[in-house]
Amino acid sequence: MSRTDESSRVTTSDQARRPRRRRSPLRIALVVALTVLLLGTAGLGWIYLKLNGNIDTFGADGLSKDRPAGSTKGENVLVIGSDARTDGNSALGGGDKGDIGRSDTAFLLHVYADHRHAVAVSIPRDTLVTLPPCKLPDGTWTRTRPNTMFNEAYSVGQTAKGNPACTQNTVEKLTGLRVDHTVVIDFKGFAALTRVVGGVKVCLPQDVYEKDLNPNRATRGGLLFRKGEQNLSGQRALDYVRIRHGIGDGSDIGRIKRQQAFVAGLVKKVKSDGLTPTGLLPLADAATKSLTVDPGLGTAKQLIGFAMSLKNIDLHDTKFATIPWRYQGERVAIVQPDADQLWAALKADRTLDGTDAGGKKGTQGGQTAAATAPSTAAEVSGDGIDVAVYNGTTTRGLASLAATALTEHGFTVTRTANAVDRDRAGTVIEYGAGLRTRAQTVARLFPGAELKSVPGAGVDVVLGRAYVTTGSTSAPASPTSTPTALPTSVARDARSADDDVCSNLSYG
Repeated sequence: MSRTDESSRVTTSDQARRPRRRRSPLRIALVVALTVLLLGTAGLGWIYLKLNGNIDTFGADGLSKDRPAGSTKGENVLVIGSDARTDGNSALGGGDKGDIGRSDTAFLLHVYADHRHAVAVSIPRDTLVTLPPCKLPDGTWTRTRPNTMFNEAYSVGQTAKGNPACTQNTVEKLTGLRVDHTVVIDFKGFAALTRVVGGVKVCLPQDVYEKDLNPNRATRGGLLFRKGEQNLSGQRALDYVRIRHGIGDGSDIGRIKRQQAFVAGLVKKVKSDGLTPTGLLPLADAATKSLTVDPGLGTAKQLIGFAMSLKNIDLHDTKFATIPWRYQGERVAIVQPDADQLWAALKADRTLDGTDAGGKKGTQGGQTAAATAPSTAAEVSGDGIDVAVYNGTTTRGLASLAATALTEHGFTVTRTANAVDRDRAGTVIEYGAGLRTRAQTVARLFPGAELKSVPGAGVDVVLGRAYVTTGSTSAPASPTSTPTALPTSVARDARSADDDVCSNLSYG
């Protein structure tokens, strides 16, 4: 008999006498948990690998070398809606496949340090701003372009997919805030997101027809949307947020109002479905197929991690606002000092009611360096003259103070910020070629200022310490005081993500 046969001869009585090895419930639980963890990790790794293949990034080499300093008080994320006609997007929005990339929608999302508040500030595409130098595809950099429509930044370089770095540079120059991340989503991505969540509820004040979407049509065309509340997804959702001419007052501001309401509805829908890794995966798959991001969000893990960091922000504390604006002909001009008070409040991590992320209440009204505007000559008219204002001192709020005086006399203030040199004694009016006459007009509001010709294409006021005493009719306030609340106009017109879908659409 073989050894195998011998070993197999075990009697029933032997089995009965032999003690059975029992596995404890704890050991079984650990084995099951370890198995699930390993399978789950492997599955998540495969999903991340799949999503990583979807994501496009733009090069950081196109970002400005003179960027604002970073801050520990929250994060700033620039979100750009692109209507580039590449990669199948032309079927959703018309246009030529070879057309250059364009941006009709952009907002700066400030996520507060407590990760329980957020505000998205829309920048109208027609806003007149200064475009800083931007990198072209051949590696060269453009020259500064003042008094230019904001959405033209995305088209610098004439490339099919646009220039996100230039838009980011423009926003940083405009706001003085460092943009931590930039996300570009195209038509396909937007339509896919709305389908994944099962549609978003909207409210229309009137019936909308095909001609309202395409004003070049000869006839009214078919009915696109009926008046009232309805649920939209895919192509219909895209048509809704793109309509401008045939609804409300036909302005881009009106369209922004509707887009804010739509994004608020999308946030509400995602929150109601549950912001979990499992729930985020279908959204991530849809979004990443049409996203272009900065290198800091260039992996699925980074994107999903950022999205999960927003899960504790309440709908009521998710706000949507628009940069302080006014019409300037057919374009949009920035209202100062309101805009600078807005950026200063975000930099200080202040919410709409003047409360910081830690719950500290501040002084309302955004008062800064001086109590009153500087004395000015009543006959000075700045109509048609663009000016940028820089604070060359350590006294807070001086640029906003000067900007107020300039706008009261008809000047268009395109920018206020701190100068690189913060220890200037006197005020200097710098001007580019052919702009001396305009600089002289500006100088009439700044007695004793020096005129200086410099390379460039604009007129800049660089304030010195002399302006603290001669430019104000009263003594300056404490230099440690800081703007604490967003301007009243911003807070009044803002909407929350939990607002009624038909409310606060005065322009739409």
